[in-house]
Amino acid sequence: MEQVTDHTLAAARKVIAVHINYPSRAAQRGRTPEQPSYFLKPSSSLALSGSTVERPAGCELLGYEGEIALIIGKPARRVGIEDAWSHVERVTASNDLGVYDLRYADKGSNLRSKGGDGFTPVGPGLLAADAVDPAGLRIRTWHNGELVQDDTTGDLLFPFAQLVADLSQLLTLETGDIILTGTPAGASVAKPGDVVEVEVSAGELTTGRLVTTVVDGLTPFADFGAQPKTDDLQREEAYGSRAAAGLPDVGGTAPEPALTPELKAKLESVSTATLSSQLRKRGLNNVSIDGLQATRPDKRIVGLARTLRFVPNREDLFKTHGGGFNAQKRAIDSVKPGEILVMEARGEKGTGTIGDILALRAQVRGAAAIITDGGVRDFAAVAAMDMPTYYANPHPAVLGRRHIPWDTDVTVACGGTTVQPGDIIVADADGILVIPPALAAELADDSIAQEREEVFIFETVQQGHSVDGLYPLNAAWRARYEEWEAGKAHD
Repeated sequence: MEQVTDHTLAAARKVIAVHINYPSRAAQRGRTPEQPSYFLKPSSSLALSGSTVERPAGCELLGYEGEIALIIGKPARRVGIEDAWSHVERVTASNDLGVYDLRYADKGSNLRSKGGDGFTPVGPGLLAADAVDPAGLRIRTWHNGELVQDDTTGDLLFPFAQLVADLSQLLTLETGDIILTGTPAGASVAKPGDVVEVEVSAGELTTGRLVTTVVDGLTPFADFGAQPKTDDLQREEAYGSRAAAGLPDVGGTAPEPALTPELKAKLESVSTATLSSQLRKRGLNNVSIDGLQATRPDKRIVGLARTLRFVPNREDLFKTHGGGFNAQKRAIDSVKPGEILVMEARGEKGTGTIGDILALRAQVRGAAAIITDGGVRDFAAVAAMDMPTYYANPHPAVLGRRHIPWDTDVTVACGGTTVQPGDIIVADADGILVIPPALAAELADDSIAQEREEVFIFETVQQGHSVDGLYPLNAAWRARYEEWEAGKAHD
């Protein structure tokens, strides 16, 4: 395969980059552009695979963005969309690096924030444009060996031919020019010592991995120009979210965790049957997720709910929301250790909502369980995992048959009850309960007390006593229970 060389870099008179082009990135940024917009990167920012890139001295936020790069093969000026792809000769991988610390300095042009030496590595291999389907490419990025971006070009906001045609309306795209076509969700921040790799593939064809190592710049900026500066907004945008940046929720300091290790241990020590009776005493009768089976009924799990909502499939909307790094993949790829992913599938049993690969990803990330009121694909593999999955039924069909993965971390309905992000989920062989966090501590304590009473009642029934007055305890039996409890305390 032909490789990117110094000659390739020297032939690029200009590098043009697209701001937002992947639906997953648009969803992450919270804005979907109606038309493409662009910025220029100097050709001096180009670098080969295996190069190093400096995080400039005094800068905190060196962002990486895996992208597909198009290399123009013949000049394009005022071409139409139907002819535009013929002007592209090669396709390769690129990394649109930049420092958020200098975004403020050039009023949106990105010159200094995105234009530094080595900020546009490309390569290593070149795919012939006429040998690939521009709507059938895959882009993947690894950060220190962990896959962080994985998307396809099947649902781009602006297909590649549109970008070429659009740019050519005003300026001539010359032979060797490079177009960076946007990045999917998952871009983040690299630090000195980190290694970022990007690969573009089309079936068995691949560019190979574009490798860039980050080093620490040692030369400070001179005092006669813009100095690096950043704030929490830039940190949030660089990392992709406030949580990823380690920032507290907007509005103040981070709240106390709803599920402390002590509370978790208490909830693990009592049954859902006991918790259900205590919830009913508090007027909460509609807090069970019903009608599901468990792959591991032997396990008792406690965790905080993360939520994912599917909506009924509509073909035009599936094109914009179903492909690439969609809501389903984002939920799986962001679940934290001990969390439980709860899916709203409307009780629709005619398709799978999770399969073996995504279930494995959730398990690797430390999820405590997956709960879906829809179907499960690759059931034997999912059932063999250590992580429990609660499901309506096995089903072989893929996602697009009945569902669109729509959004995450919203209030959902699952198995006949409402679940909010941050609710506490407790499940065992008896069922699945949703516990409001504000009630959890007193609920746990009262459930422990109830089960202590029930141990006394069980032992007493074993001795031959009638349950009349014993279950529940009347005043006389309660006095005897308290004597029993006091005796246990002195044992």
